[in-house]
Order: sequence, then C-alpha cells, then structure tokens
Amino acid sequence: MDDTNSLIEQRKAKLAALRAKGIDPFKNKFTPGETCQFAREHYAEGREVALAGRITAHRDMGKSMFLDIRDQSGRMQVYAQKNVLGDEQFAIFQHLDLADFIGVNGTLFTTKTNEISVKITSFTILAKALRPPPGKWHGLEDTEIRYRQRYLDLMANPEVKELFLMRSEIIREIRKFLHKRGFVEVETPMMQAIPGGAAAQPFVTKHNALGCNFYLRIALELYLKRLLVGGIDKVFEIGRNFRNEGLSRKHNPEFTMLEAYEAYGDYESMMELVQGMVCHVAENVIDTLYIEHKDAEGKVVKTINLTPPWRSVKYKDLVREKAGADWFEISPVERRQRAHDLGAEIGKEYEDFEVTGAVFEKLIEPTLIQPTFVTHLPKELVPLAKLSPDDPTTVEVFECCINGQEIAPAYTEQNDPIEQRERLQHQAGGEQQKLDEDFLVALEHGMPPAGGMGMGIDRLCMMLLGQESIRDVILFPQLKPK
Repeated sequence: MDDTNSLIEQRKAKLAALRAKGIDPFKNKFTPGETCQFAREHYAEGREVALAGRITAHRDMGKSMFLDIRDQSGRMQVYAQKNVLGDEQFAIFQHLDLADFIGVNGTLFTTKTNEISVKITSFTILAKALRPPPGKWHGLEDTEIRYRQRYLDLMANPEVKELFLMRSEIIREIRKFLHKRGFVEVETPMMQAIPGGAAAQPFVTKHNALGCNFYLRIALELYLKRLLVGGIDKVFEIGRNFRNEGLSRKHNPEFTMLEAYEAYGDYESMMELVQGMVCHVAENVIDTLYIEHKDAEGKVVKTINLTPPWRSVKYKDLVREKAGADWFEISPVERRQRAHDLGAEIGKEYEDFEVTGAVFEKLIEPTLIQPTFVTHLPKELVPLAKLSPDDPTTVEVFECCINGQEIAPAYTEQNDPIEQRERLQHQAGGEQQKLDEDFLVALEHGMPPAGGMGMGIDRLCMMLLGQESIRDVILFPQLKPK
C-alpha cells in the first residue's frame, strides 16, 4: 500500500508540474479521426492520422521515444522525436506515465522491424492517471479484483475486453434475427405487484407514494402474453430478471433473459426458432458452429457441435436411461431411495416429481454437452404450458440443454383460462393473493394459441465464448460487499 501511495504522490506531482506549465489534461479536447485498428488496416506511407488512446508502453531512447497507445479497437505504436516536436514539447513527455490518455497527430510509417507506427507531429494530453495500472499490463489474475474492479480487468486483459465486445455482438445478432422474422421488441415492467411466470424467490421493494410493496420481476412471461391477447402476434423482450437466490457458477441474482412469443406457434416451432437463432449467432459472431472450450493452459477440453439438426429426446426416456427402465413404475418411496443411491441430493420435503427432477438436474443435465432438446416435462414443473395429448402427466415443453446446462426452455403456451387458473392455484398452494388476477382476466379475453421460449443470455454467452462461470460473461457480477 505504501508503494502505491508513493506512486500516486509522484503522479500528482507530475500533474502539478503540467498545470504549472499551463497544461491541464482534464480540460483539453481532442477528436480522433479514426481508430487504431482502422489506421492499421488502411495503412499508406505518409498518410496523416489523428489517434487517441491510453499509454500502455513507454520506451525512452534519449532524443526520441516510442509509446504504445491503445483504444477499444487495439494498439498503435507512436514515435516522438525531439527535433520534430522541439525541446519544450518533447520535455512534456517526462510528465507522462503509463495509463495516461493522449491524442496524437502524425503520419503513418513502418519501422525497420515492419511495425506500423505513427510519427508524431503534435500531441495533446487528455487525462492523467493518478493510480498505476494493474500488473504493469502483464495481466490481472486476482479473480476478486477482476470482478470487483472490472475496469482494471478490461485495461489489463485485452482478451477480456474482446469477450465483452463479442457479448454485445451476440445480443445484436439475436435482435437482428428476430427482427428479420417479424418480431416486435417491447419493454415490460421490472417492478410488479405480483411476481409471476416462474417459481422463484423475488426481491422486495417499497413504493412510498403508493404505500405498497412491489417485487422485482422474476420472469418476463406474463406481461408478454398480455400483448398476445392485445394482438401483437410476434413479440420479444431482452431484459433483466432478478431472483433472490444463491450465487453459483451458473447463477447470478441479476441476469439477462430473452423471451419471445409467437401466435399460432407451439413448442415445435420454438425448437426451430431456438436452433436457427443460436446457429445464426454462432456463424455471425464466432464464425463457426464448432465451439471450443479450453482449460487454463489453452488446451481444448471439449468441442460443442452446433450443426443442425439437434438431438431431441423425451425427459422420461433420459430418466429411464439413468435411473432404470422401471423408474416410473416403482413406488415413490422406492424412487426416493434409488435417487439417493444414485447420488442425487433429495430434500426431505421434496414431492415425488421433485425427486425425479433432482435426478435429471444433478445426474443427467450436466452430461448434455451437445445441443439437446429435452421434451415433454412433468406437468407439475410447468404450469403455464399445455398438457401433452398422448401423455397428460407431461406438458408440451422442451428444455434446450447445451454445455451441461439449460440454455432455453420453451412451451406450447396454455391459453385455456379455466385450466390456467386451476394450475396456478395449485402452484400457489391455494393462496389467492399469489394469483395474478390481471393476467387471468387478460386470458379470459382470449389469447391465440402460441409458442413461447425464454433464453438465458448469460448462459448462451458462456457456451459460445467458452467460459465456465457466469461471472466471466457479466461485466459486474453480484458480489458480497467488502
């Protein structure tokens, strides 16, 4: 800490020296004409350029010096000469440090080592960094600091910045795909009087003016379905959901979801939508349907093949494969004992369908690395979906699993208001105050048959970008306060 304080004082002294010369970095203006990457890609000997960025390297050669500056697009080497800038301007470089921002005017040239560079004719100091950069630009490895001070992570690790730029491209391509198919993007309330659309513990907040509690939404579903009732036949939203639950490699209390609904569709049309969208994004952002996941040493540990068609298999068939062909014929007591013997964690209060669910979640889902549509889930798990005509114990639902986790569930949506009320009452345990009456009233006005799907954007990014923790694809993941 003492070393850091000493360096801060040295940098403050340099700032004071600049101001004594009439130079205040924080009041200067400079407009770059292009990015560093554009300058490199459009190289022409002697072409004039105006670039700006953060200083990431500084090599003093006496009467000349080389600096590296970096903007969002990448790095550019710049070359300053005393006989070009003059003694006074050249001396100002002595007051610059790593992590300062400068703007430079000059001409492009190539060094003897074939490095595209800028020969400076003038420069402007744009910001003075009062703290030294992390790890002298050799990479920031402390995970806690990386997550708490993501700006340092982005500064020190260009590959991390590239990852988040690609996340932005993924979301852009999702929007492009849906817009091309005629979907309308909307925004629905994040604060809701009754949280619905999923079974999860909500965050509670108080609205002072109205004098009542509101809940941060746990899902987008029920408001989007109201829009189907209102006549918007293809609708989607990309937004934040909030669930007051634990943190893990796959879970963050605040996460990004895509939900899309299509009138006159069903769970099978949603299969085509999900498969088409993920492949579109992979081809346009990652430039391949073969997604490699690597370990810390860069060795490929698994390759996910997104080439269609993806596997489709019934939930019950997967359970029988893992837990025995007679799983659904034995008694609930025997199922509980067998699940325990297989290594699934079973809570004392678990209902019978939850015991089967634990076998799937703990022992089957983690093995589904390649894209798999797991179809026809138990009706108790999904009260907002239609029953399967050939097996009324299940619903017309799929969970799209890739990389050992659920990426996207989808339903043939329940549009029978009487059936919907009964199933929501069962889910609420008979507590009338938990029912979203406004949604049920909307359904009674008539909702067209529809397919709907949700996609966890963070988990999709984990899969496409080769990351094994959700914290590595969220810029500012939730952490316990210091």
